[in-house]
Amino acid sequence: MSDLSDLYQQVILDHNRRPRNRGKLPTANRVAHGDNPTCGDQCNVYLRVDGDKIAEISFDGSGCAISQASASLMTTQLKGRTAPEAQKLYDEFHHIVTTGEAPEEISDLAAFAGVHAFPARIKCATLGWHAALNALKGDAAPATTESHND
Repeated sequence: MSDLSDLYQQVILDHNRRPRNRGKLPTANRVAHGDNPTCGDQCNVYLRVDGDKIAEISFDGSGCAISQASASLMTTQLKGRTAPEAQKLYDEFHHIVTTGEAPEEISDLAAFAGVHAFPARIKCATLGWHAALNALKGDAAPATTESHND
């Protein structure tokens, strides 16, 4: 199990050091902002929705390694998905970070299973996801971790 924990830690560190899809997306047709007032994390998510799919996605902002790595990984997981698929993936991710139970198959999302041991960090891990879901809904109101039961 230690090897798996090491692998998961490496996934988080890699996404924090070399975030994927970071930066403002000039072709975005949906944008949402996320705010975690508890620790100061900020996340903007930019989507280009084409038909019913997320054609492109990016993020920017600032915050702890968990929030930044989670937003980076989220962008790699949501590209090409529909809104219902994105919601389902978020639900799976939320289950992982709140229970520590990861799916049988190894997934990069399982790297965040250890977050459940640090309840305050659950909000860090889910911030970008809340912003992305708001953007998909076309909801211009900022997503705040204070309005979610994480």
